[in-house]
Amino acid sequence: MGVFKKFRGWFSRKSVSRSTEVDRLLTFLGVDKSTGKAINEATYFACLRLRSESVGKLPLKLMRYTDRHGVQTMRRDPRYRILGSRPNPYQTATTFWSTVEYNRSHFGNAYVLIHGAGAKMTLWILPSDQVTIVNDDKDLFNRGADKIYYVYSGAQGTYTFSDEEILHFKESSTFDGITGVSVRDRLSSVIEGNVDAQKMLNKMYRNGYTGKAVLQYTGDLSDDLVKTYVKGIERYAKGASLDADGEEISTIIPIPVGSTLTPLNVKLTDGQFLEIKKYSALQIAAAFGIKPNQINDYEKSSFASGEHQQLAFYVDTMLYILKQYEEELSYKLLSTEEIEEGLFWKFNIDVVLRADFATKVDSLSKAVNNFLMTPDEAREKLDLGTVEHGDRLLGQGANIFLDQIGAQYNAQSPAAQPKPEEGESENER
Repeated sequence: MGVFKKFRGWFSRKSVSRSTEVDRLLTFLGVDKSTGKAINEATYFACLRLRSESVGKLPLKLMRYTDRHGVQTMRRDPRYRILGSRPNPYQTATTFWSTVEYNRSHFGNAYVLIHGAGAKMTLWILPSDQVTIVNDDKDLFNRGADKIYYVYSGAQGTYTFSDEEILHFKESSTFDGITGVSVRDRLSSVIEGNVDAQKMLNKMYRNGYTGKAVLQYTGDLSDDLVKTYVKGIERYAKGASLDADGEEISTIIPIPVGSTLTPLNVKLTDGQFLEIKKYSALQIAAAFGIKPNQINDYEKSSFASGEHQQLAFYVDTMLYILKQYEEELSYKLLSTEEIEEGLFWKFNIDVVLRADFATKVDSLSKAVNNFLMTPDEAREKLDLGTVEHGDRLLGQGANIFLDQIGAQYNAQSPAAQPKPEEGESENER
């Protein structure tokens, strides 16, 4: 496919610097280095990072339902290694899925190109801002009407891909079910307000928290002389002037005779600056489905509630995202026959919901003692090997079925018959 010739072209141009080559490669892989000023907002970036890392840390597995209604991991399938370890030669699975979620959260849509099949399949992230979704309701592509196509426009040309060639992951906010709307677009005014607020703080830092002032002077000066006069006083106010020894003069501002410098003090507390900025941060986090404690807001949180908030984050926020990933992967990467055989893709959320060792051992012991798990299955959860007879269910045998209560007291019941002693036959008894 022509789009993959871009790699050879990039690294064969001697006139292009290595940094430019790397930038182009990162752009093609979906790592956009110019995503606008929204990414500079601290809360917005923290929410993007938390979402992307939450997806990237989860192992992706190819599973299959067994005839006994259980599931088994298809580790020998080549696609298991590709999606779970190395989707393409340049990215690990952790980096790949984190980047996909980063694009999905920031742009509202993430696009992954499927190249090849089986053991030779590779996955490539397309830059979200360079992909256009086309609904060909008039059969302009001569491939059948009412089909969805993805048009990628890059520096090397325009390429059209069918719906079967693209994994499309969209934001939950969508009106047509095809194109997602990003949180950035929904909260553009709030995010831009926070960016402007940060710029104001940065400016105050640079000015040494010296606000605007009124300079009164006697006499008539031209505009050029007024600018020179004011700049000289500003240098002293900012501590940018040097004495004869080359040291900064930051404590004294010399004012000529007949001049008066009156500062206009504007306090951040007067405009409830911190309260407004904190409220805006909570709005952005809520739009991403991020809990307050995850953006370091512990005002109404304790250790116990923080732990429950972490669990609620995966239930309320990540469960929807992961379910969408799994459904898209199963539909695009598995054949109809494989789906009917019970194959499906699934993220393993156990790695992020791990309890402490004592709690984990206690829960596994209860599962083994109540016939829910075999010892080998419990040992596997602890990364331990199998043991002899560990594949058999065991547990306490004191429980009986409800309709058998009292049967043990019935003389005709087998449960009430005495067991023969060792070496004693049924006739001897």
